Amino acid sequence: MDYKDTLNLPKTDFPMKANLAKKELETLEKWADIDLYGLLVKRGEGRERFILHDGPPYANGNIHSGHALNKILKDIIIKAKSQSGYFAPYVPGWDCHGLPIEHQVDKKLGKSKGSMSPSQKRAECRAYAEKYVAIQKEEFIRLGVLGDWENPYLTMSHEYEMGIVRELIKFLVSGSLYRDFKPVHWCISCGTALAEAEVEYGDHTSPSIFVRFKLAGDDAGKLGLPQDSTYLVIWTTTPWTLPANLAVCLHPGFTYNAVTAGSQTLIMAQDLTEDCMKTFGLSDYQTVKTFKGAQLDMMTARHPFLDKDSLVINGHHVTLEQGTGCVHTAPGHGQDDYVVGRKYGLEVFNPVDSRGKFVSDTPHFAGMNVWKANEPIITLLRENGSLMAVDEITHSYPHCWRCRKPIIFRATAQWFISMKTNDLRKKALETVRSIKWIPKWGEERIYGMIENRPDWCVSRQRVWGVPIIAFYCEKCDEVLFDEETANHVAGRMEKDGVDIWFDKPADELLPSSAECKKCGGKNFSKGRDILDVWFDSGVSHTLALDRDERLGWPADLYLEGSDQHRGWFHTSLLTSVGTRGEAPYRTALTHGYVLYGSGEKMSKSRGNTIAPQTIIDRYGAEIIRLWVASEDYREDVRLSDEILRRLTEAYRKIRNTVRFMLGATSDFDPAQDMVKFEDRLELDRVILIKFHKLIRKITEAFDRYEFHVFYHAVHNFCVVDLSSFYLDIIKDRLYTYPKASAGRRSAQSTLYDITIGLLKLMSPVLSFTSEEAWDYIPGDPDKREKSVHLARFPEPKYADMYETLMDEWERIITIRGEVSQALETVRKEKLIGHSLDAKLALSAFQEDRRLLESHLGELPFIFIVSQVELVEDSGGDNLFRSENAPGLTVKVVRAEGEKCARCWNYSATVGESDEHPLICSRCVSHLGDS
Repeated sequence: MDYKDTLNLPKTDFPMKANLAKKELETLEKWADIDLYGLLVKRGEGRERFILHDGPPYANGNIHSGHALNKILKDIIIKAKSQSGYFAPYVPGWDCHGLPIEHQVDKKLGKSKGSMSPSQKRAECRAYAEKYVAIQKEEFIRLGVLGDWENPYLTMSHEYEMGIVRELIKFLVSGSLYRDFKPVHWCISCGTALAEAEVEYGDHTSPSIFVRFKLAGDDAGKLGLPQDSTYLVIWTTTPWTLPANLAVCLHPGFTYNAVTAGSQTLIMAQDLTEDCMKTFGLSDYQTVKTFKGAQLDMMTARHPFLDKDSLVINGHHVTLEQGTGCVHTAPGHGQDDYVVGRKYGLEVFNPVDSRGKFVSDTPHFAGMNVWKANEPIITLLRENGSLMAVDEITHSYPHCWRCRKPIIFRATAQWFISMKTNDLRKKALETVRSIKWIPKWGEERIYGMIENRPDWCVSRQRVWGVPIIAFYCEKCDEVLFDEETANHVAGRMEKDGVDIWFDKPADELLPSSAECKKCGGKNFSKGRDILDVWFDSGVSHTLALDRDERLGWPADLYLEGSDQHRGWFHTSLLTSVGTRGEAPYRTALTHGYVLYGSGEKMSKSRGNTIAPQTIIDRYGAEIIRLWVASEDYREDVRLSDEILRRLTEAYRKIRNTVRFMLGATSDFDPAQDMVKFEDRLELDRVILIKFHKLIRKITEAFDRYEFHVFYHAVHNFCVVDLSSFYLDIIKDRLYTYPKASAGRRSAQSTLYDITIGLLKLMSPVLSFTSEEAWDYIPGDPDKREKSVHLARFPEPKYADMYETLMDEWERIITIRGEVSQALETVRKEKLIGHSLDAKLALSAFQEDRRLLESHLGELPFIFIVSQVELVEDSGGDNLFRSENAPGLTVKVVRAEGEKCARCWNYSATVGESDEHPLICSRCVSHLGDS
């Protein structure tokens, strides 16, 4: 007789080999067929809402690992909230306007772009954005992200564009929107102004020069210094701005030295004098005078190479960190310069055009690119004796977020939202304190940004975006942009679309009564500026949240990368406070960047990028999801093939644990065979209590958005608590006991509870695997949800039960670990092969002995040996003394009797049965009861 046929071995069609790349597609089909998202929405009716507002990714290119991290985090949260009993809709969005798309279209059009009208070019941009919305949508769905993908919000939709226009009008009416000529970040490559959020800082090498400005007239004499040889020394890393110099700025409270070196007298800050003179190579010098910066206020100095004077002024922005304490000031090329220049009535002078070239009337450098002008300017200074020192410096410098090229400060006429009018800055700072920031440091980061930011430059000199609907008098250039005119134009746009701004002449857009308030003129031209795309996405809290009946205002959560403290978090807050006086979100959660495994930044040039599609094809989307959950994403996270291989191995262990439990319950019908908790065997109750503690730990971790806790807890439970402990112990009971025996049904009831509960717990993260396994759960499928994602999380109702019992079993687990070490030592010495070849003689101190005695009959199964006896003292060979369980000794000897052909335990009863001479009496009994 083949006794293997009498065993209840696990049976399941749930495959060991995941084949995720193929199987996931089948799961996606199932979700589409049953309209899973629609079912979730229907089930959520009447529940408390949880609103996570999707920050719109840019509709340009395929998704990258950062997109995957962001969208999967959102998906985990939405699914966890839904399974916790909330109505948690997810409406994705896309940011569709702006420079990156326009650049790509320009590249595609080539020379033909010059002959295209703005509307034709906008149509090309719209088609490009639509293409990548469709591509990214499929890529996000492939990651297992559930949402209303058929009805996303798009910033280029007619309704949304009109909403943008209406939101801007609110700032116009409140007086916060104004136009001014002042320096802004300007990208000469892209030909447009940039906002703070569009500027990235990176290393840049610049010239570092020290230049002397000769005090003019009799100003030196007033200070008691030589009339014709006294100089203020400035330091700059932007020589190209010297043609725009109008002043030299000193701090009124700093002490300045006048030092003589040869025939010249040089003025610089006292605290910087020694370092400066070393830089100049002048060791023989003498300080002849000291005075406060305030004493030089309103003096004049000669420009070093232009025939004009520069005013000496005072400003509190001057520092002693580096340089000379005398600051070259060009109001058309710097924010501090502009502010202090206005105080002194200086012209906002900008001799540089939109492409970064000096205008035609610039002496010496007309038509020259500003970057290429640095060297000729230095040469000119050297030749006329004004150059004190020259070097190079590598420093953090602003770059364009799109083209990655260094930018300049350049004064132009732009539209701004004032941070002062209507107390926007003050109110925004107060609102920051009302928001929960995760991590906590995000609060101070965004607070500091808002506290120190300039007015928001919201105009851009491009075509693909929402126009700023301002008109300009052709007679006097006065702006016509008031509430009446704006609402009239907006009304036309509501009917005919935003493109009419680019198609129709001004007189067809304006009301017939329009006239210039300054000169009475009737002829106007349209403005050519469009809105900053950060304004587009920044008003999504109104246009996608408040106006969408699926959602609600404010959002419970905004979740984006840490760069959004200066981006979407920032602009959303300003637009919301500016129009509503409140924050649009209750909690802001940030994640870090995705780095390569070694910690370096991912870049195509380094060849270390890993595209999500590559991971999906090789490992499956499930492994990307597990990677997201395995990392503490609040810091920068790492990704590499080695990390993915480790996660694949961890996934395999989790999957195999689930597979074993499904197989072990294949003949279990929960409707007929379920054993009540209180009637189950002690070990079964213990592991279920452990599982309920896991439920509580994981659901609390989900509530705190700490998904790495989920990963480690689930992996540890499957590998340690289940596979290495509980499942190992109950295999004998599952395999050898009669199918319907109380002991076996007790174990199966427990495995069923754990399996179905574990799949529910895992489903926000391991969405595909949990769904796949859900279809293999024993019992009537019509009596459970169509999808695991429609199920509620299990309640941890047993988590706090039997504390004394749990403490006892923790001690037993410790002792089991010591026994396993003893068995492994003996196995290495070839005294036994399998642990069932062994008999244990245990001795222990009184408390442990009482514990072992109370479980004596179970000890062979707990330790996976054939026999266990308790003795007063284990002496002799093969003796193991425990360090972790004082007083415990373990002696391992060969088991007594013969090996049972059915259960593989050694027993003296093997051979006692004439009918079954090869098996033990226990197995004979089990066969008789079957």
